[in-house]
Amino acid sequence: MKGDDESEGPRCLVTGATGYIGGRLVPELLAAGYRVRCLARSPDRLRGHPWTEDVEVVQGDVTDADSMAEAMRDVEVAYYLVHALGSGADFEETDRTAARVFSERARAAGVRRIVYLGGLTPAGVPEHTLSPHLRSRTEVGRILLASGVPATVLRAAVIIGSGSASFEMLRYLTERLPVMVTPSWVHTRIQPVAVGDVLRALVGSARMPDDVNRAFDIGGPDVLTYREMMLRYAAVAGLPRRFILPLPVLTPGLSSLWVGLVTPVPASIARPLTESLRHEVVCHEHDIARHVPDPPGYPLGFDAAVRLALQRVRDARVTTRWSSASLPGAPSDPLPTDPDWAGGSLYTDCRELTVEASPEALWRVVEGIGGENGWYSFPLAWAVRGWLDRLVGGVGLRRGRRDAARLRVGDSLDFWRVEEIERGRLLRLRAEMRLPGLAWLEMRCEVDGDGRTRYRQRALFHPHGLLGQAYWWSVSPFHAVVFGGMARNIAQAAETGGVAGGGGAPIGWGSHPLRCVR
Repeated sequence: MKGDDESEGPRCLVTGATGYIGGRLVPELLAAGYRVRCLARSPDRLRGHPWTEDVEVVQGDVTDADSMAEAMRDVEVAYYLVHALGSGADFEETDRTAARVFSERARAAGVRRIVYLGGLTPAGVPEHTLSPHLRSRTEVGRILLASGVPATVLRAAVIIGSGSASFEMLRYLTERLPVMVTPSWVHTRIQPVAVGDVLRALVGSARMPDDVNRAFDIGGPDVLTYREMMLRYAAVAGLPRRFILPLPVLTPGLSSLWVGLVTPVPASIARPLTESLRHEVVCHEHDIARHVPDPPGYPLGFDAAVRLALQRVRDARVTTRWSSASLPGAPSDPLPTDPDWAGGSLYTDCRELTVEASPEALWRVVEGIGGENGWYSFPLAWAVRGWLDRLVGGVGLRRGRRDAARLRVGDSLDFWRVEEIERGRLLRLRAEMRLPGLAWLEMRCEVDGDGRTRYRQRALFHPHGLLGQAYWWSVSPFHAVVFGGMARNIAQAAETGGVAGGGGAPIGWGSHPLRCVR
């Protein structure tokens, strides 16, 4: 971790750094020249972030006064990005206690500003009639504003970005249900905001004058009903038009159970979110622009924000689980601390073997795959898949390969294309067959700690809509034959000098769904 004397910028404390917004705010603050201290109950959860070595990490809890006193030491700006949503029936009391401890310790430490991201609330609605989720967010903001420390309270509705619980709920509902019987809240007007615009407001709030102590509404330029958001998500994602039939008798409780059945978002999170959807949440001012001016083209509209949230998949840059993709380059990219249900579905079939041959011999087999050399597994199955692809207008297996021995990035390889190659180590192919989703096949040659040659193989599939989900589960029973046989025969070919035969005992294999966020 970076020492205190390695930077001259002001120090910021970020609570909730393992959360959706906090984990994305930290690199933005670093880029703006701030020193960053992260408070986490489990610091180990931050190890996967690329910025971990550039921040100071302290262990603590916002409800513990002693740990907060230590965390606030020499801090100028303190970000309050935690809430007890999903932690049980008493989450309002937990939020209340945490906000009071945080504000008291900030005042005692001489913190210059508190910045809080809360929820947008409807104007003119008595606080006691709000959903528990929005009511608690409002109360926390009020406690921080009354702390004696100048505070900026940002109020946002649905945040559009991969990993945001509200966005993931929208994503799964739209992708998995071509026809929906929905609660009446699909007609509620909402003003969504892109995660990048939220982060810009959070970073800019650190520089507000000391006489500013107030709440600001933040939102994008579009005001949409939830129904309109689902329809526009489907259009941006390239899905067929969705048919949405509102059913007024679906209560918030019943609709949260319905969301829980359709999406992997935990019911403890889905319920308070769906309960809050009965409220119209539209910005009534844009005063934040006085202190954090909007760059040209910002804030982003809904469609542009959705495109960014989906961009990483479309660029085919996700090579592991969504939530562990390395070096995210944008706020919409996944992070290691994103929950498993974030980022849409990514299904994988993984195989791993020890090979009694040199890594060079194994690599020759891997790089020679396809074309006249075949795919080392159940030739009839590969041929049938190629015929079916040609029947629906795809390329089939007719393209073969450019060179019988060597591959390069961009080469066509039957109905695959070489997406990445690290000679002697990695070959990644992207499917160009007609599929209801995106697919990759990855083959690795490695040497383990005992000096043994290891072959690792992964097939990955990102489904597109309900048809993509159905496709994966319809073909997964055949993976043991196709991909399992492929891994074994590649190992055998390396051991026998290029002829598939015996040898190569499998260490382990399995097929399992991986959720991304991240």
